[in-house]
Amino acid sequence: MKFGTKTIHAGQTADPTTGAIMTPIYQTSTYIQKSPGDHKGFEYSRTGNPTRNTLEKNIAALENGKHGLCFGSGLAAVDAIIKLLSPGDEVISTNDLYGGTYRIFTKVFENFGIKFHFVGMENISNLDSYINSKTKMIWAETPTNPMLNIIDIKALSIISKKNKLTLVVDNTFATPFLQRPLDLGADIVMHSLTKYMGGHSDVVMGAAICKDDAIAEKLFFIQNSCGAVPGPMDSFLVLRGIKTLHIRMQRHCENGKEIATFLNNHPKVDKVYWPGLKTHPNYSVAKNQMDNFGGMISFNLIGNNLNDAITVVSNTHYFTLAESLGGVESLCGHPASMTHAAIPKIEREKTGVVDSLIRLSVGIEDINDLVNDLEQALSKI
Repeated sequence: MKFGTKTIHAGQTADPTTGAIMTPIYQTSTYIQKSPGDHKGFEYSRTGNPTRNTLEKNIAALENGKHGLCFGSGLAAVDAIIKLLSPGDEVISTNDLYGGTYRIFTKVFENFGIKFHFVGMENISNLDSYINSKTKMIWAETPTNPMLNIIDIKALSIISKKNKLTLVVDNTFATPFLQRPLDLGADIVMHSLTKYMGGHSDVVMGAAICKDDAIAEKLFFIQNSCGAVPGPMDSFLVLRGIKTLHIRMQRHCENGKEIATFLNNHPKVDKVYWPGLKTHPNYSVAKNQMDNFGGMISFNLIGNNLNDAITVVSNTHYFTLAESLGGVESLCGHPASMTHAAIPKIEREKTGVVDSLIRLSVGIEDINDLVNDLEQALSKI
């Protein structure tokens, strides 16, 4: 089954009772049992719900995985994965990553004795000095948020297998339409389904996907025990969004290329961060492990002036100033004061998140409108 067909059919069958072609919203908390333990596969909706389970099968198929688990948010998925660890364990993490992930690592799990090392993984050899007997996991985003750095997943896999580590890849920016980390050797793929997978800015949800039965069993136990599960209505919305994932991502990529090229040639723009530019330091890795380059772009301004960045993001019309990304509508954000405000300024700037950095989530609108919108906003500075 090809990818575009998987988005519509994988894990989904017509409702056996009515013949409904769309998966019903099973808005129920509990299920009838004939006798204690004798039921039709469902007993309580924290443990399993038919709508959610259909979505979990669908996303597992898209990532070429065996097991899919959905959570109430992307951070709930992060939380569940880190709960695979124990006090004293160490994690090597991407140093350029979503601010919420950094926050839960440093402000929550460090309090429970888990140590995190934040390392630039664009050069894989940087990991060598951090691996020791306590290291249990490598956590990678690629492309990273917000600097769009590219990390070689196959190379990370070789290191993780050599040292018996669990390799987790946050695939939110790319989606399985652009890259499939499990095929490249990752052990767990994580998503904020809120973003491209749902695609319509109307739901908050996360997911974890894996092939290994033992890892899946532990994650299922955590999912059920800790209870951070999504409801059936949200699961239905993401299922519906995924049906057009391949079509939407094509347009995101097309528009992303046009916007990146426009910004790269603009006299008021200093640097453009987009993995499809041949000037990107890891362009060759991106070209090798991704099928296209996506619609996420970051750029900073000549002079690195905070007020200039605020002026630009406050004067767009179609690029709406808002948190999040991956919807059909274009969004713009100021990472230093929004998505990455949880990261101390000195740490942000080490990774390139300077005061004038602007992050774009390029939507699927008409490209001429989007280019003109950025042009008029940049003319304000």
